[in-house]
Amino acid sequence: MLCYSEVMLRKMRNIGIMAHIDAGKTTTTERILFYTGKSHRIGEVDDGEATMDWMEQEQQRGITIQSAATTTYWKGCQVNIIDTPGHVDFTAEVERSLRVLDGAIAIFDAVHGVEPQTETVWRQAQRYQVPCIGYVNKMDRTGADFYFVIEDVRKKLGANTVPLQIPIVTDGSAGNRFEGVIDLIEMKEIRWEGSEGENMAFSPIAAGREAAAKEWREKLIDALSRVSDTVTEKYLAGEELDTALIRTELRKAVLMRQILPMFAGASRRNTGVQPLIDAVSDYLPAPDEALPAVGHHVKKEENITIPCDPKGQPLGLVFKIQNDREAGSLCYVRMYSGSIKPGAAVFNVGKKKRERANRILRMHSNKSEPVDELSAGDIGVVIGMKLAQTGDTIGSEGWPVMLEKMQFPEPVVSVAIEPKTISEQDKLKDILAILSKEDPTFTTRENEETGQLIISGMGELHLDVLVTRILRDFKVSARAGKPQVTYRESIGATAEHSENFSRVIAGKENAAGLGLRVESAQRGTGNKYICAVKSGIIPEEIFNAVGRGINGAFASGIVMGYPCIDIAVTVTDIRYSELTGTEFAFEACASMAFDEACRAASPFLLEPIMAVNLTSPHEFVGEVMSLVTQRGGHVQNMNAKSGIDEIKALAPMAQMFGFMTALRSVSQGRAGFTMEFSHFEKKGR
Repeated sequence: MLCYSEVMLRKMRNIGIMAHIDAGKTTTTERILFYTGKSHRIGEVDDGEATMDWMEQEQQRGITIQSAATTTYWKGCQVNIIDTPGHVDFTAEVERSLRVLDGAIAIFDAVHGVEPQTETVWRQAQRYQVPCIGYVNKMDRTGADFYFVIEDVRKKLGANTVPLQIPIVTDGSAGNRFEGVIDLIEMKEIRWEGSEGENMAFSPIAAGREAAAKEWREKLIDALSRVSDTVTEKYLAGEELDTALIRTELRKAVLMRQILPMFAGASRRNTGVQPLIDAVSDYLPAPDEALPAVGHHVKKEENITIPCDPKGQPLGLVFKIQNDREAGSLCYVRMYSGSIKPGAAVFNVGKKKRERANRILRMHSNKSEPVDELSAGDIGVVIGMKLAQTGDTIGSEGWPVMLEKMQFPEPVVSVAIEPKTISEQDKLKDILAILSKEDPTFTTRENEETGQLIISGMGELHLDVLVTRILRDFKVSARAGKPQVTYRESIGATAEHSENFSRVIAGKENAAGLGLRVESAQRGTGNKYICAVKSGIIPEEIFNAVGRGINGAFASGIVMGYPCIDIAVTVTDIRYSELTGTEFAFEACASMAFDEACRAASPFLLEPIMAVNLTSPHEFVGEVMSLVTQRGGHVQNMNAKSGIDEIKALAPMAQMFGFMTALRSVSQGRAGFTMEFSHFEKKGR
């Protein structure tokens, strides 16, 4: 028999809402909050009043920039929702949200089907093995085609799409009109009534739609029988399948990611949302039904699976940091095991530091309420942890387990920013440190030659948002330059170097000596550091100092000062003396040795290549492809849809500034594009 905590765990859902920009994620979330009673009025994105888009810039631009978390309740289930951005520049927000979610709603535009960013977030969800349900939104728009979207998702995402509803569409003088849906499990028509769609009206299936309903129900049973032996046996025996059995077997198939159930609606018209909320509790997993997290036991040096047990040892992942002017760092934490209470001491496993969880909150967008405990499976905010960063594991010293770190794409666009007055210099640096802590894809460095502060991000919009926050939200008087490309450095040969370091500081000699080898690593594998020297009489602190020196040198570059990538470093010799060997000396010596070795190993510059996804009406596709080619791009493939063509290309980032203006010019404003980082390539190839 389940205990109370296990019952509560079984009734919990951690879900995210993901889609391409402007597919209706935030609009759908607003309806979910309204129908579940969390909010008393529907906030509209177009009016700048959406609850989940609480940032001033989100309201002004009409897009989601930061993932917002909230908790609501539906039919006895606690539903933790994270509304994620759709723009590719904010892909880190999607990445860290999906890392901690157990299930997701994938929203598709009924006219456009699978769009470029949809594919990106789908791949992220697949990487974390997140079960999904699909929702075809905007069924009220001209050109909406539910069946086209079903096939498009099947073809492009490789998902086994199975409609649980089909739309009721009637012919009208102004075109087809979306009236409601046919529930293929209950075999009833559903329409939405009331000023805000709060009432659902059920009716028998009309005679003219009965044949189509039976055909699609047959397809549903057929798809289910392929993954369920129970359904197959009953179907072959000619037995009638009751709705409870269908839902039970569907749930199993969704949890195994064998089926993607599809729903239809028009969230802006308050139609189709309640069955979607039902599907969250019916088909998406509770935390203890999702795949267990995998962690690395630091002392035993082995990977272990972590059962979702509220009574176990405490273990959680900090997946987001948000700065609050009054409370300091708000650490968003997903607990995987055990529980923490306000005032408890928590251990940061990676940093080997103990901190205190002063308060624990449950968030509703930018509002909060205190809670007495954050237990396994739940998501909340911990206040009081000053050292925590995105990706840190918190737990206990007696069970030092590290959860897998999140991987974020490289920032590829930079701008120089400088304060208007000297007095603002320190304030600007403090603000940049806060923003870097909040956003893992935002980095800052100082140009050694010019003294300028250089900030880097995922794209022009990303940096524009951040610069606006610096100027408006934090009220720093500063000037920002034009966006520039962030390059990388690497090497093309192998080189060895031996370095000696000696400095007298405060009358004490600090000396170090070491030898190392640098060689090119396979492109895309990242930097590697190996120490081939046995410990022996050399203290552990010296090895740590050498590691810090090498890792610091990776970030500071070789010739041009850009970060290094794909370099393998092997320390072959460490010359240590108890009398003069210090951590400072070995850290400096390692950095100098790396620099000299890389300069002798044929260093070269790498430029970021972007994956560009374009959509264009048929009549402008030639001009659009020509524009891409003029900017050094290479068209990979083209896919024709009804009314538009989709073009996929690779192009150097340096040539893509101002591309939107040129694209609008050649297509009379009718073509669009999205762009995300693909890979680094040797400049000038």
